[in-house]
Amino acid sequence: MPLISSFDPWRSGLCTCPPKLTFNPYTGCDHNCLYCYASSYIPAFRDCRPKKDLIATLRREAIKLRGQTISIANSSDPYPRKEVSECLTRRCLEVLAGCNCKIQIITKSNLVARDADLLCKIPSTVALTITTENEFLSTVIEPNAPSPSQRIRAAEDLIKAGVPVSVRIDPIIPSVNDQPQRLLKTLGDIGVKHVTCSTYKSKPDNWARLRLALPKVMEQLKPLYFNEGERIGGSALLPKDYRYRLLKNVRDMALAQGLQFGVCREGLAGLSTAVCDGSWLMPKTKGDFI
Repeated sequence: MPLISSFDPWRSGLCTCPPKLTFNPYTGCDHNCLYCYASSYIPAFRDCRPKKDLIATLRREAIKLRGQTISIANSSDPYPRKEVSECLTRRCLEVLAGCNCKIQIITKSNLVARDADLLCKIPSTVALTITTENEFLSTVIEPNAPSPSQRIRAAEDLIKAGVPVSVRIDPIIPSVNDQPQRLLKTLGDIGVKHVTCSTYKSKPDNWARLRLALPKVMEQLKPLYFNEGERIGGSALLPKDYRYRLLKNVRDMALAQGLQFGVCREGLAGLSTAVCDGSWLMPKTKGDFI
């Protein structure tokens, strides 16, 4: 199997991302987010481990790049806790920085700010997931991820270093994090230009985890997901009209703060004011940095 492949999320017509490549330096993730969907299809997901022969394989494949955008990473966070000591994602960035490509990082870790010195020199952007600004709630639903305040500080540091940042408020769970006014104001104040949202998509394993942690909320949501909602690609979704109202409300809040807005895998592309993955923020060439 090649390390770098075309980004094709389950051949889903819901995806509105522009064409790009993707790879994951690690298999699995140790953030242990309760709502995670990747744990349903990646074996031993919580056992985070590096890809075999990662750097050597990347060097062989990267020399063939011809200006494509590479998304790092779409299934396993490129900044798990062991990246602090392993530095594998940083080594990957060092390899890619010398090749003809653009880099898009998707992460939930403030550790990405460590690599601002590399990212600011190449066409790149960072999509940083900040599900909630509520520190306690984050410890419940994202037990091993960096705190929201750490991630907000990382976004601010990246922007100051010249690295464009978009923020994913993802997933939106009704009655949990569906009123992000304070977070959106903070993001606008520190210079974030774009937010992307999607609603929680239920799979058996992530539903079971959330039901244990948030029993009252999930009991209230149960009929919406399993009686009135949609089944798409093996996931249970909220009813489409409910998702529209939920996401439009967040979009209106975002626009009020001067932020562009995107929706991800919802079948509601008309709500987006900018490309959902934030790639529109990316400098087009190295010359744009001069």
